[in-house]
Amino acid sequence: MELLGLDEIRDLLGGISKQRATIIVGRKGFPDPLATLSMGRVWDGKTVRAWIAKNRPSPTDED
Repeated sequence: MELLGLDEIRDLLGGISKQRATIIVGRKGFPDPLATLSMGRVWDGKTVRAWIAKNRPSPTDED
């Protein structure tokens, strides 16, 4: 199982700011975190990657 924290999710979303990533992971429809640890929330990587593929356009799709 691949676990992701906010920094890894930021990287998957193209290096967006921490503030922007926090907004995205807090939106309705974004996968719920598996747990909240002292370092922060952690998500299932497979679920997050599937959400990104479905909901976020690739840079080539934005034209």
